[in-house]
Amino acid sequence: MSTMNTVGRPTAPNPVQTKPATLTGGRGLLQNEALIFEGDGWGKTGVDLPEPKTDGSDLGDLLRKDPIGLPGLSEPEAMRHYVRLSQKNHAIDLAIYPLGSCTMKHNPRLNEKMARLPGFSDIHPLQPISTVQGALELMDTLAHWLKTLTGMPAVALSPKAGAHGELCGLMAIRAAHEASGQHEKRRKVLVPTSAHGTNPATAAFVGYSVVEVAQTEDGRVDVADLASKLGDDVAAIMVTNPNTCGLFERDILEISRLTHEAGAYFYCDGANFNAIVGRVRPGDLGVDAMHINLHKTFSTPHGGGGPGAGPVVLSEALAPFAPAPWVVHDDGGYRLIEREEDEAEQAFGRLCAFQGQMGMYTRALSYMMSHGADGLRQVAEDAVLNANYIKARLSDLMSAAFPDGPCMHEALFDDEWLKGTDITTLDFAKAMIDEGFHPMTMYFPLVVHGAMLIEPTETESKAELDRFIEAMRALAGAAKAGDVDRFKGAPFHAPLKRLDETRAARSPVLRWTAPEGSNKAA
Repeated sequence: MSTMNTVGRPTAPNPVQTKPATLTGGRGLLQNEALIFEGDGWGKTGVDLPEPKTDGSDLGDLLRKDPIGLPGLSEPEAMRHYVRLSQKNHAIDLAIYPLGSCTMKHNPRLNEKMARLPGFSDIHPLQPISTVQGALELMDTLAHWLKTLTGMPAVALSPKAGAHGELCGLMAIRAAHEASGQHEKRRKVLVPTSAHGTNPATAAFVGYSVVEVAQTEDGRVDVADLASKLGDDVAAIMVTNPNTCGLFERDILEISRLTHEAGAYFYCDGANFNAIVGRVRPGDLGVDAMHINLHKTFSTPHGGGGPGAGPVVLSEALAPFAPAPWVVHDDGGYRLIEREEDEAEQAFGRLCAFQGQMGMYTRALSYMMSHGADGLRQVAEDAVLNANYIKARLSDLMSAAFPDGPCMHEALFDDEWLKGTDITTLDFAKAMIDEGFHPMTMYFPLVVHGAMLIEPTETESKAELDRFIEAMRALAGAAKAGDVDRFKGAPFHAPLKRLDETRAARSPVLRWTAPEGSNKAA
């Protein structure tokens, strides 16, 4: 056995070994290749099709006169191309994805398996109700548990994302004010500076004017400023809780009381419900409407192969204004309220053509049933524990934006500790890529200069957190030691990098044209 252990070349890195450039541009087993349009293959096809039986003359002027302009690929070439592209992307299946305010956590494969069951994945929204009773029961069960977890009496499942949920909530609020005859005078929505950026955008989209509410030095809503701006011209407030600074709004009950006394509604951005699920019911805090990002709290992936899901829970005051459709259950089974019937006479209408995204519903309910009540409570506890562990381990080298007291589900640092180093938050984030980590959220929230917002989520083990922390500490030490070369120009080990990030983001090149003189079709 001892002989076997010495066979082969050493696997430890040699610090004096140089890294010669490769002929192919590949790095190890990571292949480098040109764009599909830049390769050979314009004179071949990977598919055999029978000769057409007609000449296409019935198409008239629509008949194609030029080559189609697409290269031909065999099946292995197409497969390899997309697999190689996937190897250039970071993913939650590869390592921690510490984007603050995004909750990029593991999506259990059990949930994926459930979402692919034929009774859920192969149904059509226009099928007869009698043929989709199981799917409607799933939606009804999901709605029940969302209402139970939030302490709210009603829920609209159809919104397709968090911002869509915000739109739903504000439209319900607007409908309520219209029903009471107050809409014309209540044209303002109050939004704290620490709110998610979609909050003021949604309010403006619905037709309200947005009034900013200040925050205190410890990162929470300034209640005195809020009180001074509340009046009979305010339709609603929009508060994110826990907020975007990763802090729980300790004055949430007072905020709710003041809002309702002014005749306004309390909209809560529930994107961070992940931090309090099973621990706090928003309905008990006086919330009137709150969207829930299923991809953040209940594990469904961002997008999930289609639209996302942002169900909105509503208080008793707003429940009559929920949009259609919703599921009801009676002696005849499950059915959908689709239009303004007796049960929906005050609803403001519909948000989308059909009932929402069945795949997201299935994944979310599977996650809930797998965890149970005690498991969902532990989700919140572990998310908060992991974030505070990161904050505690990094605060001696990096400056916490709000050092006093614990954070919730995400740890927020500013760039005060980088002063005098000639290194920026962006430089530091790029160096993280060289270490194999996706950067945290940068420069957000806007109220913190050079913000670095880190959310580990509850699905990361202590071992993975320690690996991430040690890399962060090493980079922080290098930055403080003046090793500017390690940061400027990074990432050095990424397969490709953009020369001008700002231009690449604002003016992306979405169309490829063959070089002049080439026989390849444009």
